[in-house]
Amino acid sequence: MINNLSVDSILVLIILAGAVILFVSEKLRVDVVAMIVLVALVLTGLVSIEEAFSGFASPAVITVWAVFIVSGGLTRSGVADSIARQVVRFAGNNTARLTVLIMVGVGLMSAFMNNIGAVAILLPAVVSVARETKTPPSKLLIPLAWASLMGGNMTMIGTPPNILASGILESYGGLEPFQFFDFLPMGAVVLTAGIVYMLLVGRRLLPERTSPGELSQTYQIQDYLTEVRVMEGSPLIGKTVQEADLDNRYGLNVIHIHVCCQDNVTATPESDHWLEVGDELHIEAKPDAILEAEQVLKLQPVPDRAIQSWEPEPSRYAFELAEVVLAPNSTLSGKTFREIDFRSRFGLSILAIRHQNRTLFSRLGDVLLTFGDSLLVQGPVENINKLRSDRNLLLLDLPKKEKRRIKKAPIAIMILLGVLFLISTSLLHVSIAMFIGALLMVLSGTLTMDEAYQSIEWKSVFLIAGMLPLGLAMENSGTAQLLADQIINLIGNWGVLAVMMGIFIMTGLLTEVMSNAAATVLAVPIAIDAAMSLGANPHTFVMAIVIAASTSFLMPIGHQVNVLIYGPGGYKFFDYTKVGVWLNLVLLILTALVLPIIWPLY
Repeated sequence: MINNLSVDSILVLIILAGAVILFVSEKLRVDVVAMIVLVALVLTGLVSIEEAFSGFASPAVITVWAVFIVSGGLTRSGVADSIARQVVRFAGNNTARLTVLIMVGVGLMSAFMNNIGAVAILLPAVVSVARETKTPPSKLLIPLAWASLMGGNMTMIGTPPNILASGILESYGGLEPFQFFDFLPMGAVVLTAGIVYMLLVGRRLLPERTSPGELSQTYQIQDYLTEVRVMEGSPLIGKTVQEADLDNRYGLNVIHIHVCCQDNVTATPESDHWLEVGDELHIEAKPDAILEAEQVLKLQPVPDRAIQSWEPEPSRYAFELAEVVLAPNSTLSGKTFREIDFRSRFGLSILAIRHQNRTLFSRLGDVLLTFGDSLLVQGPVENINKLRSDRNLLLLDLPKKEKRRIKKAPIAIMILLGVLFLISTSLLHVSIAMFIGALLMVLSGTLTMDEAYQSIEWKSVFLIAGMLPLGLAMENSGTAQLLADQIINLIGNWGVLAVMMGIFIMTGLLTEVMSNAAATVLAVPIAIDAAMSLGANPHTFVMAIVIAASTSFLMPIGHQVNVLIYGPGGYKFFDYTKVGVWLNLVLLILTALVLPIIWPLY
């Protein structure tokens, strides 16, 4: 029996190590990694077929996707937008007040809807108010994202780790699951501490590299680099660049020329090359100069390399610049602009992309779009406004009310309150209560069934369903107990609190390189076994784990909300570390001091 246990534990540890490596490397999507883990567990005999697929029928997974649908109903009905507008209205021009109100607003929203949805709703409003108040967006977006993570700690449905932790507790014989508001006292303490830290310390560490105001400043460049094609009827045809005097007359600095119809043949601005139809100019200029030159000189932007006929000169003032980011569930992620045929599909040209900590200006057709990219687009006002209703892109501006089903807002609120009543009074299990809430969102017309499906973050659902069997295998094989014993042997002499905080630190590090849901699935069994071995309260240990699972503050890859704000905030990788390391330390100390008071260790 011991030999079998030893072999099983080795297999579990190998699969666990492989999963962590794949999560960190980001070579594969996290949901794909979870499916690989599931298959590996079955092939090695660590779980049965029934156990392998039990995650898809788990009440925790059902609760997670039901929360996504209810959140979608709050969004479609305009309830969440109304909250965003109230936050903006009361914030005023004071940066400190802006920071506090944004963090309080998104924190309360995240307590009752998924974190990503709350940030996606508030992101356009925050960027818009930042520009209006001349506040660098970089000063507001990290507080926005991190408050959503901390606010999610206040209720069971606020974040997947809370739902999963309660479900895992329930699966252990004799252990009571958490109730809906059991998370509230410690969650409120964490959110309050986060707001105070950001107000007194964090906002002074946040960068100011993104200037407010014009989009050219927001993208940290005074001039844009872009490519334009000479079209039929252009007054430049038959002239050299020097003869056209583009620099002095139009403010266009021509860097080089791609000669038409000759692959890889370029000419310098100083050459005697006579411009002709189809020549492409790589230019540096201010955004307004680019817009004016395109109209006057009949130059067409070609960032996606798509050749299209020139439209008769529209009014220059019908064109605008706008910034957009990929929506959390965007189907454009993983595709290039050439594949999307962006200009034909949206009627907009792309001038620049902030992609993986770099701002790209040319040869954009083959750039692979990823979640977190922000795009600087140019086009007619009516085409830009159409983006407000496009589920693939978020226009960084306040949403228009008419794009929401405002008449359904009272119904959406009633459904949410009804669900909360059923859960908080324990009349129904959280999974069935949330399921009923999701169903009522559809039956009431607040959401269509297609919109309900679109609201679900399927990547998260498959990730959780695929990782739950690994937690089961860790427990069944004794691996969780083995790891718990190792932690106890290492730091057990320092006391029960030291063991709990050791697992807290382990979980906090795991959540920086993998999903907080995956980190919870791995850490909770270890925490429960460690608590039982020490004769301590498992609920206290598990509560520490769910707090640690929401401390994804050190790296932009730690959580999707960090990725979502990465481009619009103009952040660099270590901006998160510089601000987040101290917040992690504050929450570590706070958890050690306050959690045992709220949830005694014994």
